[in-house]
Amino acid sequence: MTLLATLPDTGTFRLTGTGRWSSAFAVTELANASIAAVGVELAQLIEALNLAPSAPEVTVDQRLASLWFGYSFRPEGWELPSLWDAIAGVYETQDGWIRLHTNLPHHRQAALRVLECAGEPSAVTAAMRHWQADRLESEIVAAGGVAAAMRSRADWLTHPQGRAVAAEPLIQWTSPRTVRLRYRPQATAARPLAGLRVLDLTRVLAGPVSTRTLAGFGADVLRIDPPGWDEPGVITDISLGKRMAALDLTKGEDRLVFETLLADADVLVHGYRPGALDGLGYGADTRRRIAPNAVEVTLDAYGWTGPWADRRGFDSLVQMSAGIADAGRAWAKSDKPAPLPVQALDHATGYLMAAAVLSALAAAARGAEVPTAHLSLARTAELLAGLPKSADAPDLAPPADSDYAEETEQSGWGPGRRLAPPLRVGAEPIRWILPAARCGSGAACWPG
Repeated sequence: MTLLATLPDTGTFRLTGTGRWSSAFAVTELANASIAAVGVELAQLIEALNLAPSAPEVTVDQRLASLWFGYSFRPEGWELPSLWDAIAGVYETQDGWIRLHTNLPHHRQAALRVLECAGEPSAVTAAMRHWQADRLESEIVAAGGVAAAMRSRADWLTHPQGRAVAAEPLIQWTSPRTVRLRYRPQATAARPLAGLRVLDLTRVLAGPVSTRTLAGFGADVLRIDPPGWDEPGVITDISLGKRMAALDLTKGEDRLVFETLLADADVLVHGYRPGALDGLGYGADTRRRIAPNAVEVTLDAYGWTGPWADRRGFDSLVQMSAGIADAGRAWAKSDKPAPLPVQALDHATGYLMAAAVLSALAAAARGAEVPTAHLSLARTAELLAGLPKSADAPDLAPPADSDYAEETEQSGWGPGRRLAPPLRVGAEPIRWILPAARCGSGAACWPG
């Protein structure tokens, strides 16, 4: 049994639809292939579980796949909150450019402490002029914040972290073990993940995309957040199909609930930095003792080796670090950083994580040992940088009414419409039973 290692060959799925994101990089090609990876691995799982006599055909709609790399939900009669904090964005320094990511209050406070200025964009802009980009990046990170100086591709490839990431596999499989799959009589070729319990310990954005995808084929996804957690502007997009609960893992009673949930989980997906779960008392050995038969997939921002392995990061920051924003600047003939048109590193990594879960489940179904899968945004950036763009194609037109499903989704914030599904496995499209829900809106228990 061969575990997922890279993007699927184009001959393993059928492509429909037209349009392509305008970019220096093969963003639409990445969308097609990463979503197709989910379909190909799911088709193999259907065959491994004997839910069909052979692996069904996989179909990806290129237009819809591209649009799903953006925002999938359109509210009706109300507005989504802003995705970005007021001071998040790119700023010019003495010697270059830097990006601040300040959506979380403690990240915002860390940046302002270092800059020693008020929290208005004009004050931040003025303060930036007194700093060199690399030094400011280091100071903000040391203060517990997140920031990234813009580097060229050449600079990144010679940087110690860039070299470490380039040497890593796209999916790093480690610590193989025997996993006994729980019998799920409700699983069918149409809903092959029905009854699969997925414990989701992820935040913005790649991890939630992975678990949203698993929910779309029938998995019972339970996401656990700290009490009071929220992701304004994002959560309506990525809580689709999930139950959303809250637990404080520093409190004994909540820890007991969490351990009970983990013991009954079939899949654990988490996005904690290396060592973070260990700090909560849930290191790898403990997790395996509690849940010996749970498939595990995890991600981080900057890779699993090298000096930045434990650095916090987000898609927009990795684009700055890895030379993507600088290459986009040159391609666009701009004097400012030019990021990708969508957060493609997040979305592609999320779909690849879902595909890794499916690959591991198929291996277990065939009696093979199952390792833990590690992915990172930075390694996906290397994948994108080396991905060829297809022949000239028309630019992707903005979403139209016809791109959305006909039925209204009654989300936890109000009604809206969701983009039509981009993926079919056999005759069945990916589809969700539960609407998007607010953080902490559900009980911390498995259904049924």
